[in-house]
Amino acid sequence: MMNCRRATRLLSEAQERKLSFKERSALKLHTLICTGCRNFEKQMHSLRRISRSFARGATDGDSSRRPGEKKTNKP
Repeated sequence: MMNCRRATRLLSEAQERKLSFKERSALKLHTLICTGCRNFEKQMHSLRRISRSFARGATDGDSSRRPGEKKTNKP
């Protein structure tokens, strides 16, 4: 049985390389059982999506606003 340390390492490595069938199978089995690693996997996907969006220059609304700053109707 794979431990969480190995699972999170493989989840990170999966962002950079194609995992072997054996690695994917063991990781899938582990994430079916372990909610912590399943959450980590979701967070990795979210971070990757956000990073790609940021790299493309996509923003939510006005790009001159700081995070958490409310939008104003200034000219």
